[in-house]
Amino acid sequence: MAKVTLGEVAMEARETCKGDRSGFPTVGLEHITPGEIRLSEYDVGSDNTFTKRFHEGDILFGRRRAYLKKAAIAPFEGICSGDITVIRAIQDKMEPRLLPFVIQNDDFFDFAVGRSAGSLSPRVKWEHLKTYSFELPEMDKQRELADVLWAIEDTRAAYQELAVAMEELVKSQFVELFGDSKNPLFSVSTIGDECILKSGTTLSTDMETDDGAIPYIKVSDMNLPQNSIYINTSTRYVSRKNAGNTFLQKGSVIFPKRGAAIATNKKRILVHDTCCDLNIMGVLPKDNIRTTYLYSYFMSMDLGSLYNGSTVPQLNNKDISPLKISVPPMELQIEFERLFEQADKSKLTIREILKKNAAMKLAILREYLK
Repeated sequence: MAKVTLGEVAMEARETCKGDRSGFPTVGLEHITPGEIRLSEYDVGSDNTFTKRFHEGDILFGRRRAYLKKAAIAPFEGICSGDITVIRAIQDKMEPRLLPFVIQNDDFFDFAVGRSAGSLSPRVKWEHLKTYSFELPEMDKQRELADVLWAIEDTRAAYQELAVAMEELVKSQFVELFGDSKNPLFSVSTIGDECILKSGTTLSTDMETDDGAIPYIKVSDMNLPQNSIYINTSTRYVSRKNAGNTFLQKGSVIFPKRGAAIATNKKRILVHDTCCDLNIMGVLPKDNIRTTYLYSYFMSMDLGSLYNGSTVPQLNNKDISPLKISVPPMELQIEFERLFEQADKSKLTIREILKKNAAMKLAILREYLK
């Protein structure tokens, strides 16, 4: 293997489209998913000033705010934003199918962030990116590595699709069982009557303990892995005695009280015994409502319109309490719960497989592309 710089085996493609752009798909930074090597979104016929042209197989690297880790392989020919650097493998020097894995990895993003300039919207230039160095084997070995890495990537994508399918199955079953609000078997009540609503508290030094009794959850702790719905760990803990009235029992559904965008994005989490900060609201069902039914009820709603305030939209108990909720027969809720829990177990298995998949990919990158 030889030590090379990116500029020795790849180039910045600077081609522009000066004529009619109407037939080209367009890609902006918003279309590139952080951490995803494949491009799944784009626009057609949108009104924009993009002129930078790319071809199938090129790498579209988000040079603005590189810490967002946006880099994807182009599946077609098109036009992209000026905030995207188009990187292309040099023929006979680098296997094009290997280049995406050189670019879409933490080492390269860290390198890019360290050489970005600007305070509000930092950008990195190709003249700096091209100095990134790594080890590169001979062409035959590059092709072998590309085959292995794409097989790993295809496996990851397949399992992610399976997890999404499990999620959709639960949603469709919820609608099938409980979507008819006029069902004579269902009574109609309110969240305030069927649930206990609690807000969090500020964690003081005298409340904190290191015995691991009850996790203290902040909004930032709610950034769980994809398709994960439970949270029961934290870096800070509270004793049951100190938790007091802010203690949330296992089965509570929590969501942020501040920021309508967060609520619109379906940030709802199920918790085990926990204590939350002031920016989190907890809803614990009483005897007539099962937790899984309540969670799915909130997931089916857009709570964004309930948030009040212009600067920092907020949600209070009085906004949630009057919400109408159908109360189906308990046996129907239990039937749904069985499916819900089985799907969650399947998703947990998938997450473990994806962890191993990511570890395998990382090990290969470290061994052969140091």
